Amino acid sequence: MQVTETQNEGLKRAYKMLLTAQELDAKVMEKLKEAQPEVEMKGFRKGKVPLALMKKNFGPRVMGEAMQEAVDQAMSKHFEDAGVRPAGEPAVKMTNENWKEGDDVEVEMSYEALPPIPELDLKSIKLERLKVAADDAAVDEALANLASSAQDFADRKKGSKAKDGDQITMDFVGKIDGEAFEGGSADDYPLVLGSNSFIPGFEEQLVGVKADEEKDVTVNFPDDYQAEHLAGKEAVFSCTIKAVKEPKDAEINDDLAKKFGSDDLEALKGQVRERLEAEYAGAARAVMKRALLDELDKMVDFDLPPSMLDAEASQIAHQLWHEDNPEVEGHDHPEIETTDEHKKLAARRVRLGLLLAELGQRAEVQVSDQEMTQAIMEQARQYPGQERQFFEFVQQNQQMQQQMRAPIFEDKVIDYVVELADVTEKEVTKDELQSAIEKLEEDA
Repeated sequence: MQVTETQNEGLKRAYKMLLTAQELDAKVMEKLKEAQPEVEMKGFRKGKVPLALMKKNFGPRVMGEAMQEAVDQAMSKHFEDAGVRPAGEPAVKMTNENWKEGDDVEVEMSYEALPPIPELDLKSIKLERLKVAADDAAVDEALANLASSAQDFADRKKGSKAKDGDQITMDFVGKIDGEAFEGGSADDYPLVLGSNSFIPGFEEQLVGVKADEEKDVTVNFPDDYQAEHLAGKEAVFSCTIKAVKEPKDAEINDDLAKKFGSDDLEALKGQVRERLEAEYAGAARAVMKRALLDELDKMVDFDLPPSMLDAEASQIAHQLWHEDNPEVEGHDHPEIETTDEHKKLAARRVRLGLLLAELGQRAEVQVSDQEMTQAIMEQARQYPGQERQFFEFVQQNQQMQQQMRAPIFEDKVIDYVVELADVTEKEVTKDELQSAIEKLEEDA
């Protein structure tokens, strides 16, 4: 196949490809010969059908396959010989639309090439790794938060009125049109007022009740209530209040530790300290990663594929628009124009993305099946009861797999570069680390 270059401007490339009628016919006959041993036709033994007859019966279908195969092979050879990788799927089209059998095939191919990435002296990069120790004050603060989340309730003074947030213990019987209905009654039921665990309007009417008081609560079941026989109906609940209790943080002791799966308070403190230090290390890594990306961005400057820039700028503009307009959930909105700021951010992202991909390829960084499985399982936990379906969905969806593989690959490349860089540790306070994180968010 003859290949002639028609455009070579920046990263844009275009070529004319000519597949002569003779080359195409030879390709067709080659494919027919390959298939001949397995072909059976009436009047001929298996493998003995003449090629001429096969061409008459199967020629048009084989010709399309041969044409596609020839173009694919020519493209692969071109990329290999030129040492070029396309930034996206090349655009390929036949230019002689009135082609008929016996004519040459004229094809036009165009694409944007990925730019050559320069070699970098990664050992010259200087980075700081912030380090924060989980001191006793931080551990005590975390324990206090745990105690607050493990809330207990203590009896209020006799005669006290129930407040929002209090827990009342009650017996109740629900009736519709004077008749008790199934599932509408309970004894010694603990209810935290304001928890919205009952139907709308129920809990609000119990604010102010006292122990030993009886009160009727009238509510309407929502029209879309899951129990169809109750939907939209008015019900009266006769409630007998047996106790009114105020919220009280759990005491920080061995009992609290056991609630969170630890043997005793000291063991819980150790677990809290480890968790805090893991959180600090994760935050410090995010700060160092940003610093590393800033350094890499300063070290390189190369042409970027226009289509990749446009797509990234458009995505950034779209994302930011939705952040500013959270009430719009779908895509039914005016066209969003990209600004110079969007394009500037897109250029950084595309440049760093191409650089990290190249660094990873040169270092032969791979994402293992085990790492992918772990990532899928972690994300599947966001869909309780549907973990298996999510896992199967990802296994069958190549695009989803790529979306999940990309951040894992990037993190591994970052780790590879950090290992080569000159990294010094700097001890800072929790507040200083927090300030560094907040600055990241401001600059995002």
